[in-house]
Amino acid sequence: MLMLNKTDMTPASFILNGVPGLEDTHKWISFPFCSMYVVAIVGNCGLLYLICYEDSLHKPMYYFLAMLSLTDLVMCSSTIPKALCIFWFHLKEIGFHECLIQMFFIHTFTGMESGVLMLMALDRYVAICYPLRYSTTLTNPVIAKAGLATFLRGVFLIIPFAFLTKHLPYCKGHIIPHTYCDHMSVAKLSCGNVKVNAIYGLLVALLIGGFDILCITVSYTVILRAVVSLSSAEAQQKAFSTCTAHICAIVFSYSPAFFSFFSHRFGGHTIPPSCHIIVANLYLLLPPTMNPVVYGVKTKQIRDCVIRILSGSKDTKSHGI
Repeated sequence: MLMLNKTDMTPASFILNGVPGLEDTHKWISFPFCSMYVVAIVGNCGLLYLICYEDSLHKPMYYFLAMLSLTDLVMCSSTIPKALCIFWFHLKEIGFHECLIQMFFIHTFTGMESGVLMLMALDRYVAICYPLRYSTTLTNPVIAKAGLATFLRGVFLIIPFAFLTKHLPYCKGHIIPHTYCDHMSVAKLSCGNVKVNAIYGLLVALLIGGFDILCITVSYTVILRAVVSLSSAEAQQKAFSTCTAHICAIVFSYSPAFFSFFSHRFGGHTIPPSCHIIVANLYLLLPPTMNPVVYGVKTKQIRDCVIRILSGSKDTKSHGI
C-alpha cells in the first residue's frame, strides 16, 4: 500500500513501470534480459575463479580484469533481478529507501566500471611503452590502492545523489517510467527545484566519465605511436593483440552511455521513451555480458586455462597472450 507523509511529502514507495509503451511485450523482453544476465553471472564468476586459482594469471592485467568482473557482477545484479520481477510477476513496487540504495549502487558501480577501464588503459600503456618497468611499477600494493581510490571516488561523488534526492518534496505521483531507480527519473517526480540535481549529475558525469575517457584516449594515442614505431610487423601485431579485448570492453561500455547521453539531449522528441529505457538497461547489462566472452576469446592465456581445465590437464605452465 502506497502512503504519503504529509509533513515532508516523502512517499513510502514508488512504482517502477518497466518499459513504457511495451507493457504487453514485457515477457518477451524478459527472455534476452534473463539470458544475458545468466551469461554475465556465469562468465564473470568463471573469470574470477580462473584469476583466483590460476598462478599464471596472477599478473596486473588480470587483477584489473578481476576488478572489472566484480564491478560488472554488482552493476547488473543491482537492476536486472528487479526488472525480471517487473516483467514476470508485475512486482513493480519499490520502497523509497530501497530505491535510494539501488540508485547509489547503480551510479557508484557504473562510475567504478569507467574507472577500472581507465586503469586497464594505463596498465596497457605501461606494459607497451615501459615494458622493463612494468613489474616494478604495477606492484600488488599499487594495484590495490588504485582500485580502492577508484571505488572511493565513486562512493564520495555519488553519496550526494542520495541526499539531494531524499530531501526533495514529491507531489507529481509515484510512478517511475523505468525498470530501475535512475537519479533523474526519480528527481523528475518532485515538485521542488531539481536544478541542483541536474547540474550535479552533469558535473559527476564530467568528473568521472570525462576524466576517464580523456585518460583512455591519451593512453591509446601514446600506445598507437609506440606500436607504429616498432620495426617488426610481428611485434606490432603482438602489441595490438594485447589491447584488442580492452578496446572491445571500452566500446561495449561507452557506446550505450553515449547513445543515452546524446539522445536525451538532442533526440528526446524523436526517439520513443521505450528505446531510452531499453538502451539504459543495456548500458548496465551489455558490458557484464560481453566482457567475459571477449576476454575469453581474445586473451590466449585465459583461453589456455579454460581448455586446460576442461581437458582435465594438471599442467600449470604459463602461456603468453
